Amino acid sequence: MQYSYLADKMPHVARSRYSWLFSFSLKCFRFTIVCFINTNSMNNLQDKKIAIVGGGPGGLTLARLLQINGADVNIYERDKDSSTRPQGATLDLHDESGLKALRKAGLMDAFRANYRPGADRTHLMDKHANSIFEENVAGEDDLSRPEIDRGPLQKLLLESLQPGTVIWDSHFVSMTQKNSVWKLEFKNGTEAFADIVIAADGANSKIRPYITPIKSFYSGVTALEGAVYDSAVNCPQIHQLLNGGKIFAFGDSKSLIVSSKGDGSLVFYPSFKIDEHWVKQCGIDLTDKAQVSAWFKTAYAGWDDVWAELFENSTGNFISRPLYCMPLDQTWDAQPNLTMLGDAAHLMPPFAGEGVNMAMLDALELSECLLDNSFADVHSAIIAYEQKMRVRASEIAADTLISTEALHSAGAIDFMMSLGG
Repeated sequence: MQYSYLADKMPHVARSRYSWLFSFSLKCFRFTIVCFINTNSMNNLQDKKIAIVGGGPGGLTLARLLQINGADVNIYERDKDSSTRPQGATLDLHDESGLKALRKAGLMDAFRANYRPGADRTHLMDKHANSIFEENVAGEDDLSRPEIDRGPLQKLLLESLQPGTVIWDSHFVSMTQKNSVWKLEFKNGTEAFADIVIAADGANSKIRPYITPIKSFYSGVTALEGAVYDSAVNCPQIHQLLNGGKIFAFGDSKSLIVSSKGDGSLVFYPSFKIDEHWVKQCGIDLTDKAQVSAWFKTAYAGWDDVWAELFENSTGNFISRPLYCMPLDQTWDAQPNLTMLGDAAHLMPPFAGEGVNMAMLDALELSECLLDNSFADVHSAIIAYEQKMRVRASEIAADTLISTEALHSAGAIDFMMSLGG
């Protein structure tokens, strides 16, 4: 504005002779303003190196939100690459949490290109394979609780990051602090240094013990995870019942959840009340499909034969997943440059569909606190984030424990119907 005003006051020849100088000055002025704005927007993170340990949805979302605001961040992930680990069931993202984070990250177009309309179809059944309720699916433009497979969600988040952000094959072993700088050591012999470390390494977090000794407790319920590839061919009856969505079957205080995936496969999870170490106690070999099938027919005696199709045609090994939860009243003293998010912070059973949503909301709220210059320093930002996060997570975990108990009781179907199916 000043350049235009001064130029208008100068003779034409003078303007022509010195126009390059004014143009250069204007560009410098604009550059200075931009630098001032960017520096001011991330004052507490200026010249700080941030290490996120764990490359799940929470860690990836946090890295994206920090990077688009100019922060220097790397993710250290134990997997060899993005295809190392098989991806489980589909995820439904909630508007007030998972989707909210994606909107702030500028990734809604990528999400719309990858989510699965119709995958939110829910088929409620009893143990005899009788249909109790089948939910009508919203239109393709409805994004109230859209479903996306874990693989595509991971891919779109990875592709949104700057090249080299994720350091693969970095299995965290230990870390030490000197002069407010963390030294992280990894199983492959490498090391890294960071001013701020954020644990996003899941249920068995190796970093959480550096923050608090509080441990999770067993919920009393265990799930067994299995998968069937090309379900239309290998599991045709179940595939037809799924119809591209999910099945929730209940009976005898046990559950069986089946979920279709966009690649034509399905994943399934029988869950039941049992001792935490039941696999070791009964001596079952989870790599032996015949043994697991025989176990199912005994443990789920009286269930329709159609469910056995899942076990008889499964692909790969089964995985036992005892379900744990952090104490609802957990608390700890915030550290100046170390915090955590997702399951590392507030592990809970999956029966409210909140796990990934809570992790992504953690990422959003943590990024907002770290980038908020109303906080005097990083320590103050972490304190504010953790206080809010613990209250929110405790409320969700309490609801989840209620659902976990109800879905493994004689009244499971009535409970599901009370929620709308």
